[in-house]
Amino acid sequence: MNTNQFKSFKNPPHSFWLASTDSDDYPQLSEDIKTEVAIIGGGMTGILCAYFLQKKGMNSVILEAGKIVSGTTAHTTAKITSQHGLIYNKIKNQRGLEFAKQYAEANESAITEFKKIIDENQIECDFTEQSAYIYTQSEEKIQKMQDELKTTEKLGIKASYAEEIPFPIPIKAAIRFDLQAQFHPRKFLLPIAKKISEANVRIYERTRAVDLEEGNEFTIITDQGKKVTAKKVIISSHYPFYNKAGMYFSRIYTERAYIIAIKANEKYPGGMYINAEEPSRSLRGYTYGNEELIFIVGENHKTGQGNDMVKHYHALINFASEIFTINDIPYRWSTQDCMTLDGVPYVGRYKTDTPDLYVATGFEKWGMTNSMASALILRDMILDIENPWQEVYNPSRQNISGAVKNFVVENADVAKHLVKGKISSLPENIDLKPGEAKVFKSNGERIGAFRDDSGKLHLVNTTCTHMGCELNWNSAENSWDCPCHGSRFTCSGSIIEGPAVEPLTDENDVNTIEKIIREEF
Repeated sequence: MNTNQFKSFKNPPHSFWLASTDSDDYPQLSEDIKTEVAIIGGGMTGILCAYFLQKKGMNSVILEAGKIVSGTTAHTTAKITSQHGLIYNKIKNQRGLEFAKQYAEANESAITEFKKIIDENQIECDFTEQSAYIYTQSEEKIQKMQDELKTTEKLGIKASYAEEIPFPIPIKAAIRFDLQAQFHPRKFLLPIAKKISEANVRIYERTRAVDLEEGNEFTIITDQGKKVTAKKVIISSHYPFYNKAGMYFSRIYTERAYIIAIKANEKYPGGMYINAEEPSRSLRGYTYGNEELIFIVGENHKTGQGNDMVKHYHALINFASEIFTINDIPYRWSTQDCMTLDGVPYVGRYKTDTPDLYVATGFEKWGMTNSMASALILRDMILDIENPWQEVYNPSRQNISGAVKNFVVENADVAKHLVKGKISSLPENIDLKPGEAKVFKSNGERIGAFRDDSGKLHLVNTTCTHMGCELNWNSAENSWDCPCHGSRFTCSGSIIEGPAVEPLTDENDVNTIEKIIREEF
């Protein structure tokens, strides 16, 4: 088909999950408070932690920097699956079969737990059972697919080998996982949040945690200067905001991926699909009312790295047009994932010597089941119960020798972008058309300039407030993105997502920059 009609988009990026649901409003923290457990992050992991702890009679507070269930949880593809690429043979080879078994049982149990919660609370969230496929078009991947299947069989996962999928895509091999599922994540999680709020779990929105003080108890400092004192703290803020210990900034890197939701002439055949090679391609369907959407996902790249990000949407359109007759693309959005060195999340004690400070991060692209597994692990650890899966997720694990190469590569990459941003050549002027951005130097500082569609000029200092890396412009989302640790900022400097806890500029900074611009240009 002719894809030229979709070369320019009518609407800015917007997640379907956000567009198709209303949101509840929770207050901003306006006073100092105390609690048993403070949970930083109001996404899937944080809310599920509060849900499980409340059922055990523990008092907790959720602090969310923006609106709950509006971050990564609202930008997922919402696959509830234990099919996480070719993960199981990888874990077996790096850490042994027992750890692969723990990971399999954690994610298989998560699927069951989702269904249990939905049934117990009578939640209408479009939960449907689906099969999940991983397929390859490469001869070189066939042996890896066969090895993965052998390992999954040893782990008790219901999986089978396939030589075709119901799309006009010539494949070499596929693995099918049965008894998997999909749902609408906000339709699931917003009722849970309401339920726990009514059961005295205090939820605060627009309340960003910016610092954490350790002592006999923990004191969390918010961006409004309020304090939360807690006996125990769970950091489930996607990328850990706490940067004083644990070295997580050296063990996590971030990747962005892109999603288009299409309407097509062809009926979606069911199932969830992902390929085993690059560039990544993932498909799933969703029916709402009398209409059907097909989600096409992929085009992974490191956050803040690359040029002309809009091209990633166009690549997905070209891929989709080879399979479907596209009538419309009503939604498109991008998402960000925290990646670990060995492909397994970090869930448990923040450090070995912090028994009451916990973390959950690094879910790669499999946040639904890993969020549920994390909440169950953290519940048990807080209640001093031995969890059968906690060792495979242990953030302080030492036996990841196979990931040492990744550690060296990722930290060298961070250093490269830190230095490159400081010395790169920059344009001499800021002659910008609407929708364009440039970086220039003024008095030795890198200044980012963006002119919006109304002609207004937005100016920021492009040094990331997290650890000093230089930001790059993201043309697909109109944001300043950090190539080192994944912080993202709006064109005017406000934080979109961390780990940064300070915006790029305040009003005085902008006035100073504008004065410099007038003097020099």
